[in-house]
Amino acid sequence: LEHLEHLALAKNYVCSRVAISKETPLYDLGKVFSSAMDSGRIPDRSGRFIEELALAIDPKSPEYRAFFDWSERAASNGALNFIFPACLRIYEQSMDFELNGEIESFWGGNRIPVAMVRAGLRQIGEAHTYRFRAPRVADLALQRLRFAIELIKGVGFRGWVVLLDEIELIGSYSILQRGRSYAEITRWMGLDSSQSYPGLIVVGAVTDDFASAIISPDGPRKDRDYVRPRLEQSTRYSELSTLAEKGMRLLEEDCVALDPPTDQDVQEAAEILRRLYRKAYDWEPPPYEKSTGGAGFRRRMRYKVRAAINEWDLLRLNMVRRPDTEIENYTNPYEENVHLEDESKDATT
Repeated sequence: LEHLEHLALAKNYVCSRVAISKETPLYDLGKVFSSAMDSGRIPDRSGRFIEELALAIDPKSPEYRAFFDWSERAASNGALNFIFPACLRIYEQSMDFELNGEIESFWGGNRIPVAMVRAGLRQIGEAHTYRFRAPRVADLALQRLRFAIELIKGVGFRGWVVLLDEIELIGSYSILQRGRSYAEITRWMGLDSSQSYPGLIVVGAVTDDFASAIISPDGPRKDRDYVRPRLEQSTRYSELSTLAEKGMRLLEEDCVALDPPTDQDVQEAAEILRRLYRKAYDWEPPPYEKSTGGAGFRRRMRYKVRAAINEWDLLRLNMVRRPDTEIENYTNPYEENVHLEDESKDATT
């Protein structure tokens, strides 16, 4: 994913890397969006993502004018709340830096009082131009996502690349949360035929055993058999069942397996590490000795890197002989986390 991030930035895309976690659950679009905004990077700039995007606004550019026109059309047809074009108009004309900072924060995922926006419209003489109520919280995440994509293009970038890491952590969710997560994968990957996000490119990383352990009818969880019926029983999430089905199918059938590193890849990486280690400690580490035999997991680069650095650390601290390194593979147990939100009552509420 880091390699893809470098490629994206080099091709004038902005890029965000989001690690799925307890704090950033995949089924919660608002939290994933906020994380993407917090982690976003812009080519050749190092400031805070949303602030750098806002600073790049040029009201006279044709890209921005097209973006502003889009925001008003989207608000007119109900895809956006009118607070979005209202905030754009204020941002263009207001010299109130505190208010503009609040608007940036709103675009990035935080709340803004409607009264503050209306006061800003009065400041610029546009109080009667935009009539709106406070947007529904349930609608804001999707509206912010659409707005952010168009803003990114409106300030001159080609689009937004979002990289989702550790998707396999949804294996610790409850069955409803997993179903919602599969539906979100469908949305992020552009497979929801009812919605489109031109300019958004999403890549995700997941462990190679996830589908067999969690989705397959032959695995212990059997989500292929149980997720759709469970969603259809839910009064709140029944409309997600078809999207969840698509998300599961994508994870089962359409993932691209990464090739393991070759012996040459390992040796070249180890030699680069050895030069860095020499420079860092002013000490000459011995060449890395590749291991022979062993299970397939030992081909993973992280095990090779950690083993080499551990060995050099111990030798540098005056060990008499070269140490032997024992490696034990970590496998994800995919156990449900009992501390996550309990949705067991959803079907009856």
